[in-house]
Amino acid sequence: MSTLNLNDSSVAQAFAESARDLLLTESPLTRLRRLRGTIPGFERQTWQTLANAGWTGILIPEALDGLGLGMREAGAVAEEIGRHPLPEPFIAAAVQASIVLSRLPASALRDRLLRGLSQGELIIGLAWQEHADQIDPGRPTTVASLEAGQHCLRGMKDWVTPGQGADGWLVSALQNEEIALYWVESDSSGLCVEARSRIDGTAMAQLHFDDVRIPAAQLLATGAAAEKALAQANDVARIVQGFELLGIARRTLEITLEFLHTRVQFGKPIGANQALQHRAVDARMQLDLAAAAIEGALAAHERGDLSLAATASRIKARCAKAALHIVQESIQLHGAIGYTDEYDVGLYFKRVLHTVSWLGGEEAHRMRYLSLQQKDPESTQVSPAVQPMNGPDPQDWNSVAEDVFRATVRDFLHKNYPQQLRHPTRRLHWEEIKDWYFALSKRGWIAPAWPRQFGGMELPPDKLLAFMEEFEAYGAARTPDQGIINLGPILIQHGTAEQQARYMPKIISGEHIWCQGYSEPGAGSDLASLRTEAVLQGDRFVVNGQKIWTTLAHNATHIFLLVRTDKTVKQGGISFLLVNLKTPGITIRPIRNIADEEEFCEVFFDQVSVPEENLVGAINQGWGIAKALLGFERLFVGSPQQSRRAMRQLTMLADTRALFSDTAFCSRYARLLLDVEDLSAMYGHFADIVKRGEKLPASTSLLKIWATETYSRISLELVHAAGADGGSRELIPLHGGDHLDPLAPLLNATITTIYGGTNEIQRNILAKQELRLPA
Repeated sequence: MSTLNLNDSSVAQAFAESARDLLLTESPLTRLRRLRGTIPGFERQTWQTLANAGWTGILIPEALDGLGLGMREAGAVAEEIGRHPLPEPFIAAAVQASIVLSRLPASALRDRLLRGLSQGELIIGLAWQEHADQIDPGRPTTVASLEAGQHCLRGMKDWVTPGQGADGWLVSALQNEEIALYWVESDSSGLCVEARSRIDGTAMAQLHFDDVRIPAAQLLATGAAAEKALAQANDVARIVQGFELLGIARRTLEITLEFLHTRVQFGKPIGANQALQHRAVDARMQLDLAAAAIEGALAAHERGDLSLAATASRIKARCAKAALHIVQESIQLHGAIGYTDEYDVGLYFKRVLHTVSWLGGEEAHRMRYLSLQQKDPESTQVSPAVQPMNGPDPQDWNSVAEDVFRATVRDFLHKNYPQQLRHPTRRLHWEEIKDWYFALSKRGWIAPAWPRQFGGMELPPDKLLAFMEEFEAYGAARTPDQGIINLGPILIQHGTAEQQARYMPKIISGEHIWCQGYSEPGAGSDLASLRTEAVLQGDRFVVNGQKIWTTLAHNATHIFLLVRTDKTVKQGGISFLLVNLKTPGITIRPIRNIADEEEFCEVFFDQVSVPEENLVGAINQGWGIAKALLGFERLFVGSPQQSRRAMRQLTMLADTRALFSDTAFCSRYARLLLDVEDLSAMYGHFADIVKRGEKLPASTSLLKIWATETYSRISLELVHAAGADGGSRELIPLHGGDHLDPLAPLLNATITTIYGGTNEIQRNILAKQELRLPA
């Protein structure tokens, strides 16, 4: 089962492998069962083993005996801990405490504590939380006062880990109206440590400070320095939690798939049941979304596009949702055995419950992310001081800073896009949009993902997403693009040099507008049952048959066809033909859809003569080409473009109608916002595969499912948000003079889960080809 890999760097990979080896040696699940409910709930000897392996010093500077590495390396270890749970407090001590100390001003005490942590001589916790729903440090109720040259602490800290067994804690308190951080040793007089058991068998603690007197030298920092260090430590810990939750989710899904293969009922493996297959596919989708969220958020943070706090909340929210979904599904799919204490899925379930609730759960972090992003799903504002590029476009778009690139795209849109066509409520026809197509073609921007040698921009994934975002934000309409998104990539991979030279420049110029001839009245989801026939007579094929659901065929000049060239086999008797729609014998009849628009067509072929040179690939080898094209189509349908546009419309409507004052709406909006962000990250992963010239995997179907179902959810929320206007095709006035058709996105979204292969068929494909479940 191939899933998104987050440990691509050699250092992170090395840590992941060493963690895997160490954890398998330690038999962590056995230890977790043995130590649960005990105090302190972990073993000092094992902690020293972890330190000897370098784990406790990953985030500590090299000058203080650490390794000086980063979140990805700590995450690689945490992901393996997720797969093989440890009772030792890796995140609390080796991540959270290490970060807070590393971010504080240098001092002899700070350096001593960091060296002790790195060498495994000290186990240190962070005591900052006082309320169950507390996400950020805020103003503590624990207070410190200076008395006779010592600091006296009074108050309480809760949900502290490690608890008993720790050598001491970094404690936040209010001193002279500002936050202060103290080092409090575990044997301090007046300190009471009460154990709090967790569902996974580990222990936390509640600390009570009753006139605990601390030497002045144990004050580590005050004010902004202390507050910033606390906030950063918590957020780095949440990011690393995301990796651990991902590891739990991966291992739990592996266990579940093994069970679906081996558990037999009614004479066959239960994994052959379609209902269970679809549930397993949805679990896999959550797993890949979690991986995409981690990679996408970290990459955005490393580029400077996302704050540490927003990065942490995005990762924690998605990974919490994914892990909880997968462990619950695992228990359900296992049946009664999954509910027993002896079976491992129960331990993973309990570990998720602990990890999700510590440092804030899914809902809290969704709302925090929304607050941090200030209700703007794009977060792509460019400073007015950033000027667009002058002169010719660069040979390598990677050399252009993203804000300059965005400014250049916006400038081009402002100067060239027809104002009357902004934010159209329907798919535009060729006569309406052709001037814009020609403008893009002239600039060299009509094929942003194509290689340069064929007239494309060859944009890297981040620039491609930025390009889409700017077009959506401006309200630019979709152009007739079957030649761009589908046929072009096919010709690059399977066409002859002569076919590439003949057709691709004319796609770029707009001289040829293509449509797709795949579906037939009796061959929709079961496409290989197609009956349109092409018989080779001399050097020409004679085509007879019918295609249906052909988008904008009445606007096109050419059609690419799947035809049957051998009736004795099913998939092996299909070929791929290119046909000029002006050829005699072709009849096109538009079909009116439920939005009262003529977007689809039927196309009839009666003794249509096609030159043999229009065959792409070898005869009877069209099914492989068709599947490759469907991969490109699913990548296009999986683009975040439609969802982002619908999200922008929802934002504008919410602003106009003051919906952001409604907590329930904000919760739904935040969920949708993160769904789109993670869709974008997943799309970038698959787009990068295409740019490397690699074959798209079957898992591209996950992208198609998530994109179309996300678009549908946003569109339905838009209808709900419109209230009584949600049942009208009349335009709603918005702030700034814009207008909105609240039903247009939903009417469009309704077909997206059907075309390109229904989402149910996509789940069948994934169950068979990705999860390898039995038939």
